[in-house]
Amino acid sequence: MIKREKYISEIRGFYGSDLIKIITGVRRCGKSVVLEQVMDEIRQMSDNIVFLNFEDRLVTEKINTWKDIVSYVEDRRTPGLCYVFLDEVQEIEDWQLACKTLRLRKCSVFITGSNSKLLSGEFTKELSGRYVSFRIRPFVFKEVTEYAKELDRTVSETDYLIWGGFPKRLEFDTESEVRRYLNDLDDTIVVNDIIKRYKIKKDREFRKVASFILISNARIYSAKSIADYMKSNGIPCTSNTVQKWIGYLSEAYIIDQANRYSRRAKKELEQSHKLYNCDVALNSIRCEDNRFDLTHNLENIIYNELLYMGYNVSVYDNNGREIDFLAEKGNLRYYVQVAYSVTEDKAYKREMSAFTGIAQEDKRILITNDDIDYSTSNVKHIKLKDFLMMDKL
Repeated sequence: MIKREKYISEIRGFYGSDLIKIITGVRRCGKSVVLEQVMDEIRQMSDNIVFLNFEDRLVTEKINTWKDIVSYVEDRRTPGLCYVFLDEVQEIEDWQLACKTLRLRKCSVFITGSNSKLLSGEFTKELSGRYVSFRIRPFVFKEVTEYAKELDRTVSETDYLIWGGFPKRLEFDTESEVRRYLNDLDDTIVVNDIIKRYKIKKDREFRKVASFILISNARIYSAKSIADYMKSNGIPCTSNTVQKWIGYLSEAYIIDQANRYSRRAKKELEQSHKLYNCDVALNSIRCEDNRFDLTHNLENIIYNELLYMGYNVSVYDNNGREIDFLAEKGNLRYYVQVAYSVTEDKAYKREMSAFTGIAQEDKRILITNDDIDYSTSNVKHIKLKDFLMMDKL
């Protein structure tokens, strides 16, 4: 497996800190691998390490409470600073009490989990802010190509637009194998990470809403509009219920809700968000007859890649003209418009007109899958194949 240096470099400075290191992200995005790679680095300077994987019941069959975790560590550590790694720790009730106790017993604690409840009140109340968090995401294209090379295969930009960056999917040879893996993963996320955790009784309705959201990525929706659509298709649910379910999908890191900023109102628009999938494969597995939604998947890919580059990303309402992304880092501001192609005049004029009124000092970028350079004196055109290999705009 490739070394995910981008994430490890962020964690490295906290190896010896007494802050709890929380590594989060959607299931099967590579959290455990990052944890193992951190352990490998720490082994170079210490052998005082205790590791527990709570998905391996052969190891943890006798660990049922937070006190069992503390006892397990104390029985195996040696004097001095002990490095404790707890993989998928949320499987144990009151696990946060174990983290708090170990931290007070000269332990540097690292934990992983597939649910943002790790960062919610149930955790922060116990630790009073004595933690630092790191979100891991599925592979971006640079990582896809690096791992594919390790597997002695190649992956095209189009393949990435369809099947995304869940690491394990790259190990399968055929589309049917990839689909089976991704469908099983999707079912595990929806059932184990949401329906069972939150004890959702209307599981049929929830599955319908979740599928609708995941196949409708890179679109603006409100809870009311989704509820109205569901009702019109015979799936009764209220706006409040839909809003709650969207929250569950966000908490499991399955979707992101991008804020919308209005130039006219000079504030964020709170009634609706643009929803993006953590990985475009969650859209593609829901498409029939290979009618993949490359247009919206492309925008979703750009969103995920910009986040990986470290930008704060929002959707910008430019006096009624939507600019797909306002990407900000420090004092840098980039207005980014995304289109699959602008070879036709109508598409070119539509995308370029979105920049009308943007200040001259701000950077304007158009990203498309075209091979022709459409740059102008004030808009920089970046070809998708070039953007996917960039580290910054």
